[in-house]
Amino acid sequence: MDDRTNTIFGWALAAAGTALGLSIAGGMLFHGERPEKPGYAIEGVEEAGGEGGAAAVPIASLLGSADPAKGAEVFKKCAACHTINQGGANGIGPNLYGTLGEPIGQGKGGFAFSDALKSVGGNWDFEKMNAWLTSPRKFANGTKMTFAGLGNAEDRANIIAYLNQQGSNLPLPAAPAAGAAAPTDPAVANVTEATKGDTADLANTGTPASGAPSVDPAAKEDKALGATPPAKQ
Repeated sequence: MDDRTNTIFGWALAAAGTALGLSIAGGMLFHGERPEKPGYAIEGVEEAGGEGGAAAVPIASLLGSADPAKGAEVFKKCAACHTINQGGANGIGPNLYGTLGEPIGQGKGGFAFSDALKSVGGNWDFEKMNAWLTSPRKFANGTKMTFAGLGNAEDRANIIAYLNQQGSNLPLPAAPAAGAAAPTDPAVANVTEATKGDTADLANTGTPASGAPSVDPAAKEDKALGATPPAKQ
């Protein structure tokens, strides 16, 4: 080889060596550890089995510390469809005065309940009301009520405590012992399992029904079940 060829070869070899050195140095400087959990965290989305499984929390363990006043605030999501004052008229949804303890899907001044809700049977107790508020469509498959449900267990306890004050006044259940088994009522158990990570709070922006808290000052406090306009429940 002549001197010119040797020079070109030398420069090429030097360039390759420099590139290799920079690559190694860059890898040392910017090396990152493998994350414990691959993927990206999304704000506001909870993993299955976390808070999204709040339906598994026995409602009896929360009712003792529930705040009916906070429940009245939660009920504002329901006021476009429901009244809760004594003798209040049915609207898109039934009047909710004295609901706890009543037969499910019956009464309420002849309100046209869906066959799905009427077929559940039994009376509205604390467990069934908690399951209904968690996911109406999974408590009564085929219900016409389109409210998505309340994913927050404390919100459900507060609104149930408020609802109980409005003409029902049932004695609160005793808190279960630690490690107590989940409810055995099929209607409740089905919702408990099916709604883990699958509920959402749904604000109602409609005009409150006459007799609802924010419209009728004479109405008792006002607020209790959740619902978004359906033709029937």
